Amino acid sequence: MTPVELSRTVLRAVRRAVDEGELSVAVPARAVVTPPGPGGRGDYATNIALQLARPAGQAPLRVAEVLRPYLMGAEGVRGVEITGPGFLNISLDGSAVSDLVRRIRLDGPRYGHADDLAGEVFEVRVPYEVRAEVLADVLARIIGSQGGRVDVSHDGSHDVSHDLGHGGVVLRPVPAPEDPAPLGLDAARWALLHPAPHDRPRITADHLVQREGNPLFRVRYAHARTRAVSRNAADLGFTAEPGPMDAADLVGLLADYPRVLATAVAPASRPSKPSSAPLVVPDSSAPSRLARHLVGVADATFVLLPVVLPRGEEKPSAAHRARLALAEAAGAVLAGGLSLLGIDAPDHL
Repeated sequence: MTPVELSRTVLRAVRRAVDEGELSVAVPARAVVTPPGPGGRGDYATNIALQLARPAGQAPLRVAEVLRPYLMGAEGVRGVEITGPGFLNISLDGSAVSDLVRRIRLDGPRYGHADDLAGEVFEVRVPYEVRAEVLADVLARIIGSQGGRVDVSHDGSHDVSHDLGHGGVVLRPVPAPEDPAPLGLDAARWALLHPAPHDRPRITADHLVQREGNPLFRVRYAHARTRAVSRNAADLGFTAEPGPMDAADLVGLLADYPRVLATAVAPASRPSKPSSAPLVVPDSSAPSRLARHLVGVADATFVLLPVVLPRGEEKPSAAHRARLALAEAAGAVLAGGLSLLGIDAPDHL
């Protein structure tokens, strides 16, 4: 179960509580589901009870107590605890991890793609500057993965970035200090995309060095290593089979990947129409968010890789097959994310 699916599960619990007359609120459009913070428990947490407390006219803890049994009855949910002022901490059952890995391996690099923005067209204007051009290209790729389309045009003004007011934006990131072309296509794109748009990119040879201090190398090397363990497992005569395992950090990052792609657009206010629904516009931070998420996936994958294959005289077990399946799922996410960034994901590095 991904955070996006769990968000829908939380909203269904709210709707059931409303239908049963236990809450008198308008069901919100979305529920924020994230890994639990300090003091939290379980796999995910949501602040939906705090969000609904005021409109419901009840204390957040009371709202959380109302929602808890409805969440407990949801498929894939093993337990729900209430912490702090009213956070709902949700633990998933073991089958949820297996189902997630199966889905990723089935979808491959297209895992996380959706049609939520189908039919939506966004206008993006960029100056004649290489970083803005690359940023717009990747933003279009990510929005395309969600079913939307981006029309890119050039803006010759010198104004700061601003909302066009009808589903579009002007992208004006901090420009590249020099031509990144000498780095080569992959390293140049990473150098321009990994920093947030308001941060100055570094156009240096550090992006070409094959060492741990280079985030691009870590991401591409992690992908190559997942491909290598699959080849090595085949040589040993065993294949992947999803199953329960203890790899919460990596599983959480893989589950959160669809949400990262879905946040390529963000709500923006309509100053002239305060009562209108928020306008949805492209979010220029989406490419850097994706790049940083891939670094997190890569680092968590490196923790898993040493225990994927049997050692010495050890025979392949169900645990090895489950770890191999998770490693292959991580490789699919890394390949898919790099593709959206316009960067190659080599099988050998």
